[in-house]
Amino acid sequence: QVQLVESGGGLVQAGGSLRLSCAGIGLTLDHYAIGWFRQAPGKEREGVSCISGRDDSTYYADSVKGRFTISRDNAKNTVYLQMNSLKPEDTAVYYCVADFEICAYDLDEYAKIYEYWGQGTQVTVSA
Repeated sequence: QVQLVESGGGLVQAGGSLRLSCAGIGLTLDHYAIGWFRQAPGKEREGVSCISGRDDSTYYADSVKGRFTISRDNAKNTVYLQMNSLKPEDTAVYYCVADFEICAYDLDEYAKIYEYWGQGTQVTVSA
């Protein structure tokens, strides 16, 4: 069975930090670009960040730039999203996706057509 498993979410106060993990099961992630997305209640799913499978170059949405950091640990077959200085507006379910060229796309547009979302991990930031 091939799947991605998101974890690391939780409840945190504004200004706090969390580290999300995206683990590959039956899938070697170092060959893939990995994208992080989120969906807040009543809102469309949006792209947050991605890391290239070719050169580990990264992309961040303007809303998280300077606060979030994406990285990968190939030995653990896991991609992380370190989230610092969290804000209430970061509250959402966070999802990861593996795709060879995901970083080449507009992540918000990609989110509209992608169909194979996992369960995600809930992040709740209290004011």
